Amino acid sequence: MTDISQMREEYTKNGLRRDELNDSPFLQFEKWFNQAVDLKHIEPNAFTIATVSEDMKPSQRTVLLKMYDTSGFVFFSNYGSKKAKEIEKNQNVSMHFAWLGLERQVRIEGVIEKISKTESLKYFLSRPKGSQIGAWVSHQSEVVNSRSLLEAKFDEIRKKFSKGEIPFPSFWGGYIIKPTFFEFWQGGHDRLHDRFSYSLEKSSWSINRLEP
Repeated sequence: MTDISQMREEYTKNGLRRDELNDSPFLQFEKWFNQAVDLKHIEPNAFTIATVSEDMKPSQRTVLLKMYDTSGFVFFSNYGSKKAKEIEKNQNVSMHFAWLGLERQVRIEGVIEKISKTESLKYFLSRPKGSQIGAWVSHQSEVVNSRSLLEAKFDEIRKKFSKGEIPFPSFWGGYIIKPTFFEFWQGGHDRLHDRFSYSLEKSSWSINRLEP
């Protein structure tokens, strides 16, 4: 067994205090997200989404946040993927943003549902042509024998749709995660991290400090 027990980083950036938090978790998220963007954090909109299968086995993958407001957080996917099949069975999901360069993490729990086809179409049309073709090519999460098969299929679809706009695939679209819980984590000296949770209680958010 490789011993990496001595690998550690000392968190030296500013801590987090209750009076620094916005009463709205969405505005607090926006503040931290914009700071990650301004400081050129690598793919600040990347987050891990966790789903649970029908037999209660969890799985995770990284996706990209494309829209957000006080109604929720939106990403896009193939509706035939493994995560999509798990979402059909269990709409409770968890999100995790790791902005480690800022010594920060954000964890969000909530309920997920599809967005409208109109909203999905609007985003699809804004994508580069290659990404539009990629949505048609991939049977996400299915076994494929080689990359060359994918590339051949990509060329086939590209030629098929070489004239005019690429049609919107009915098996692809957006999801919105509607949060019921947030946690904002800021690394602290001597592992005394600052953690604050926002829990939705009826129509308001209750804020609490959590032990590290």
